[in-house]
Amino acid sequence: MKIRPLGVIVASRIALFAGLAMVAQLALVFADYYWNDDELSRLLVERETTRLADGLSLGDGKVSFALPASLSGRYGKADSGYYARLRTTAGRVLYLSCNKECTEHFLPVDFRPPDFWLRTIHPGKPLTLAGGRTFEFATDKVLVEVAVIADPQEVVWSVLGHEVMDHMLVPMGIILVLVLGATLMSVRTALRPVRAAAHAAEAIDPLDARSHLDTTGMPQEIARLAEAINGAFRRVGDLMKAQKLLTSAIAHEVRTPLAVVKLELERIDHPRARKAEADLDELVRFVSQLTALARLEAVDHASLATVSVGRLVENLVESMAPWVYERGHSISLDVEADFQVVAIESLLRDAVRNLVENAVGHTPKGTAIAVSVSDRSISVADNGGGYGGETPAVELVDTIKKGGGLGIGLEIVRRIAKMHNAEFQINRRSPGTVARLVFTPR
Repeated sequence: MKIRPLGVIVASRIALFAGLAMVAQLALVFADYYWNDDELSRLLVERETTRLADGLSLGDGKVSFALPASLSGRYGKADSGYYARLRTTAGRVLYLSCNKECTEHFLPVDFRPPDFWLRTIHPGKPLTLAGGRTFEFATDKVLVEVAVIADPQEVVWSVLGHEVMDHMLVPMGIILVLVLGATLMSVRTALRPVRAAAHAAEAIDPLDARSHLDTTGMPQEIARLAEAINGAFRRVGDLMKAQKLLTSAIAHEVRTPLAVVKLELERIDHPRARKAEADLDELVRFVSQLTALARLEAVDHASLATVSVGRLVENLVESMAPWVYERGHSISLDVEADFQVVAIESLLRDAVRNLVENAVGHTPKGTAIAVSVSDRSISVADNGGGYGGETPAVELVDTIKKGGGLGIGLEIVRRIAKMHNAEFQINRRSPGTVARLVFTPR
């Protein structure tokens, strides 16, 4: 289902109800004017006399008249049913389109004209009426008189349309545009903080205790929703912290009895005891990784700080070298270009340690492990069989799991890389494998 913007919904509904209101008002205006013959007659006389007055002009100091072309078919033909006479207040006739009709329907020429007059000849429809209106033109006054007999050209509909346009459509149209504009502007202004909160929600970090939706400037109803979401987010965060704490506590509790068991096995002089001791070492390593994973999930991103990668890797390799040599491997370090990143130092150290441990654990004795720091990357390479291939890191973890391995170490590295805006790459080379953390500049 397509989700429409709030502005479109509001605008469409305002337009719909405005249209309904305009239709209802149109029916009321039409009924009010159409059934009121007196008002309709007055409007017809006003409109026709105004249009005839447009033909007045001044030449040689005298007022003259020329019938407008738009009215020639109505007042320029005999027996058209429409008659007109224009005269000055002094009695000088400027235009005449009737004979006996003028005498029958219009005021006497020597009669001092009023500003407006109207007489209904026959009541009802079609309209049959006579009337006139006085216009001031230059220094004189001109009386424009018209007579409509049965309205054969149905001028009344033009009058009705003109009234509807002037008194309803134009004002309602202006009001509709202003209301729509003000409403859309208000909606857009009110939703600006909501839109900012939506963008913030997309980039929200569930592991950062400071993460929340900012309700500043939001409408009250939407701010309550955002506060409810913040409350739900806090409750989910508390639940996750409790689960992480439980996982970490279990891992720590298991390590102590494992250490005791290993001490007891060391006192037994038997090949099967050595085999059990090796298996126990693998179990201890698994518990250590589980602890590291729990620590990774419980980390607060507020503890990010600037870390010197070259110094960090150098200290790590120095501390791990005895462990690597003890297992029949060799390790070297090459810091080509030191650089700094914004990271959690303990997690970054765990990531590199896991890469070195994986290189040791998945290669035969005598394998040389090379750790290097270059421009924006950390590489751990070996010349053994390795576990790599032309495979993305996330797919490689799945491959190891399907083959019987747990892949927890690589999963830890992948999560740490993602947390630090870095890319985790594993590629096969001849011979061996290269694992690389590539940091993207923030």
